[in-house]
Amino acid sequence: MNIQEIRQLIRIVEKSDIDELEIVEEGRKIRISKNHPATQVVAPGNGTTAAYLAPAPSATPPAPAAEPAAPAKEISKEEPATDSDKYYEVRSPMVGTFYRAPAPDAAPYVEVGDTVSPGQTLCIIEAMKLMNEIQSEVSGKIAKILVENAQPVEYNQLLFLIEKT
Repeated sequence: MNIQEIRQLIRIVEKSDIDELEIVEEGRKIRISKNHPATQVVAPGNGTTAAYLAPAPSATPPAPAAEPAAPAKEISKEEPATDSDKYYEVRSPMVGTFYRAPAPDAAPYVEVGDTVSPGQTLCIIEAMKLMNEIQSEVSGKIAKILVENAQPVEYNQLLFLIEKT
């Protein structure tokens, strides 16, 4: 199961009356639940469990917020959006470390100028010792690689620009 399929399952659970969904596939287990304080992910093989804890409810109610005089201008580390008719933006679906190749001594998955097709691996993002392959969702040509190998990336950070074909 890839990250796109997991995202789709999360959207389905969010929009439905389902409170919890659990899938076991090829020795891996995914549980998606609504309104629960913790979500657990079990790694295959060693039975290690990692818990993602939601913030604990506050004992006192939050103070009412004062009305802002003017809307604050959002400051972002993200690169500016590009011409969406010409380029497809590949953004990081998670926080982690960006790797261009499957191993330090291996050739990169893609280079600027390479032609890619849907489902083709573009890079890996390591998050919590798990290697997540990031795949192209469109056909096109790699116009720009915006992150250096082995650099940390933020959620939704722009990674690649793919010139649509």
